[in-house]
Formats: sequence, C-alpha cells, structure tokens
Amino acid sequence: MEVRLQKYLAEAGIASRRKAEELITAGKVQVNGVTVTELGTKVDDKADIVTFNGKRVSNTERLVYIMLNKPEGFVTTAKDQFGRPTVIDLVKGVKERVVPVGRLDYDTSGLLLLTNDGDLTFKLTHPSKKVEKTYVAKLFGKPTEENIKQFSKGVEIDTGMTQPAKLEITEELGKYCVCTITITEGKNRQVRKMCEAIKHPVATLKRIGTGKLMIGDLKKGAYRHLTESEVKYLKGL
Repeated sequence: MEVRLQKYLAEAGIASRRKAEELITAGKVQVNGVTVTELGTKVDDKADIVTFNGKRVSNTERLVYIMLNKPEGFVTTAKDQFGRPTVIDLVKGVKERVVPVGRLDYDTSGLLLLTNDGDLTFKLTHPSKKVEKTYVAKLFGKPTEENIKQFSKGVEIDTGMTQPAKLEITEELGKYCVCTITITEGKNRQVRKMCEAIKHPVATLKRIGTGKLMIGDLKKGAYRHLTESEVKYLKGL
C-alpha cells in the first residue's frame, strides 16, 4: 500500500508528521538510496526501502503507549551527555524504540507518557491543543487569594505571560502547604517558575494527570501499558 512519506515516518515513530516534513525538506530522508525532498512523495510500505540518517526505517513496528511514574533524579531524554540515568533506563523491558511525550524536570516526579506514535506525541505536546496537566505541589508558605487569582489570569515568568492556570490549596502543613496545580502548557520548569513568581517556591512537585488520565496507584519507577480506551481517549483530545 502506498502512503505519503511523512505519514510513513510518523507511523514508524521517527517524528510527528509535521516534524517529518521538515526532515524530508532538509534532505535527511532517502527512498531506495535516493534523497527525497518533495513532500508529496509516496512510498510502498512493502517494496520501498526508506532510510533516515543512514538507517533503515520500518513502520511494521507495533505502536506502544506507556505510562511511567518517573522518580526524581532521572532526565527525560533517551541519552544524557552527563551520564545521568534517563527515563528510558526504566522501561528496558520494552522492545520498541519509545520516546517521552514532553518532559518532566530532573527533580520532578510523576506521570510521563512514552510512545513510538509520532502523531500522538505532536498532538499532546503542541501548545495549540491545550491539554491539561495536573500536578501536586508542596510549596513554601501559603498562597493568598490574590496569588490564586494571578494563576487564573496567567503569571509573568522569564519567557513571558503564561496561559491561565488553576491553583487550589488542599492541605496546610506548618510552613508548607500542598496545592493542586493545573496548566495547559509545557514550558521549561513552568510550574516551578510560576510558584517562584508568586513568592511561594516549590519544595516537591509531582505530575498526577494528563487530561483525564491519572497516575493512580502506579508505584514510583514502575510503568504500565495504556489500555485501548485510554489510547482512544488521548487520540481524541
């Protein structure tokens, strides 16, 4: 069956379709030994040989969807230049080449999705999709009503004004308080920066939900495959 080259690459888990288009136009993809830069190119998934950066690409690999409870002290990359442990080290039982969907900071724990579905990765991480991400944060001090209103309107951080977010205090613990924080973006260290901006820095941070998908009782450092209904839900976001 013939499919567009960018779709073939996405189904093989190389990148999202949009990113695959960039790889093609940059001359990084070859079909039967010939570099292809035309986006309308179609390939036969059985007869043609597609390579990316000199390595053969196959879209016969089954798509997998994994939820990991990431511990602190792991980086959200496939490899780390400083030799730190990565989240891929925690899913060594998975034969397919999966990549993290978005990021969780080195010192943040909780729900992290991994997949080889490039299209879903793009859908869940693109800012325009506004997928909610829910965190439990232990903060120094107690945010005021004004702070909570600030979150609901957006907070000024070093990269500009954030999208509106939710902050709800759930427990007071002496000089700390526990809050549930929900955002719809994924900027670098965003929750921590927002809390610093209102003068209540984060002591500990854990992501517990992506959309309606919650981490539940999954143990720290453990992972599980998503159910069919969970995958269908994510694709429908």
